[in-house]
Amino acid sequence: MSSQSEFVAATDVLASSVLGALDGTGDAVQLARYVDDASDTLAALAAVRVLGADALSSHLLAGDPFEAQDAAVVTKAFEAFPASDALEEHAVDRRDWATAGLLARLTGDDTLRALAAPPADEAELAGTTHWQTWSVRMAQLAPLATLGLDGPVHDAARGGALPLSRGVSRSILRRDFPTAVRLVRWLAWLHHDGTELPLDPALAAEHLWLVGGAGPRAALDLAIAGHLLRRRPGTGTKAART
Repeated sequence: MSSQSEFVAATDVLASSVLGALDGTGDAVQLARYVDDASDTLAALAAVRVLGADALSSHLLAGDPFEAQDAAVVTKAFEAFPASDALEEHAVDRRDWATAGLLARLTGDDTLRALAAPPADEAELAGTTHWQTWSVRMAQLAPLATLGLDGPVHDAARGGALPLSRGVSRSILRRDFPTAVRLVRWLAWLHHDGTELPLDPALAAEHLWLVGGAGPRAALDLAIAGHLLRRRPGTGTKAART
């Protein structure tokens, strides 16, 4: 049986492959080939499930072709690791919603949205008074900060530019670089969307690349942020609500 450490290792391998496709150092990501070539199929499916929307990044941001067999692998990953209905899994529900929505968009098959139900409660994202807690929740939702998605979480980000910027500064000071990297990704998305920001996301991303972007997951978040930052500010196209 696959162990947790094998799941983590497989996720890092897949994240590195997506990163290579985004920065031009590797080939386009083919999820079906990745799973077929893996020595541990279950761990490879877990990696697809964990990365979720981020596994689709090179297709969304770099225009790599997305094949039908790759969509089948994402569906199989959902089947192998079904969603939990636990209250603490709200962030997972939202990330699953993002994955299913992007998969439907890439394939043109709207039935794939049924892989994940829309999150039931968005009220917890509305208030930013307790910005420390709120920014941590937004960091957990960083995979939604990409092209092709728009919804209540994105509206919360638009209304929370200052708390997100505070969250970046606080996380850097606390040396919590993974959280800081994810929040910078939201700032990059807001930059692309045209929101005025109190913190320069490009400078923050450069700093984090130097001090906290060495791991595959952090490097992938920063690469996605970089793609968003290189697009002209305010040119983000709001996707249809999914």
